[in-house]
Amino acid sequence: MSIKRWPQRERPREKLLSRGAEALSDAELLAIFLRTGSVGISAVDLARELLNDFGSIGPLLNADLKRFCDGRGLGVAKYCQLQAVIELAKRHLAEQLKRETVFSSSCDVKNYLSAQLRLSEQEVFAVLFLDSQHRLIAFEKLFHGTIDGASVHPREVVKKSLHFNAAAVILAHNHPSGVAEPSAADGEITRKLVVALELVDVRVLDHIVVGGGNTVSLAERGLLHGGQMVFPD
Repeated sequence: MSIKRWPQRERPREKLLSRGAEALSDAELLAIFLRTGSVGISAVDLARELLNDFGSIGPLLNADLKRFCDGRGLGVAKYCQLQAVIELAKRHLAEQLKRETVFSSSCDVKNYLSAQLRLSEQEVFAVLFLDSQHRLIAFEKLFHGTIDGASVHPREVVKKSLHFNAAAVILAHNHPSGVAEPSAADGEITRKLVVALELVDVRVLDHIVVGGGNTVSLAERGLLHGGQMVFPD
């Protein structure tokens, strides 16, 4: 049945306007993006079909052009629109961090890092470089692949920190498994970077692990104290 024939309070657009975007399901949000359904199928039902086909919203948003266009009702125009929306969201979050004191807006930091890292199918280690007021100077994805002590090079992080004249950093990496729980290897990487950056007077404020839609802050877990790593052995 066409969405136009649904009760008004159940239509995705009207629901968004009355209750806010956060009240909508993934399928309802995707339906608004799609705008129309296909022959004999509403936009919401088409959205559900696509989510089932791709597995979830993450793989759909992260799909390359060919995989995306293989989806029913999708094409190059939709792909371009979606990539533009994703990039706008990232830039909006980055602007917020540049205007605000990062250390006092941890929710924005987590949202920004989640937007940047959660859809990646491989592990990515990134750094937020901050000024003396803890405002964002730059965000850099420095290492890709399996993130362990051998693949994350402290000298490169130090070099970038000096390049940006950073006073502090927030470390971040993702777990493609979707589980944000930090590992012992994550603690060892952080320990090494705290020591290396301390030599050039750059503080490590936090290390945030992104897994799926979740984030874990090592600082909030009490694993970082006063810039010193206290991750349990």
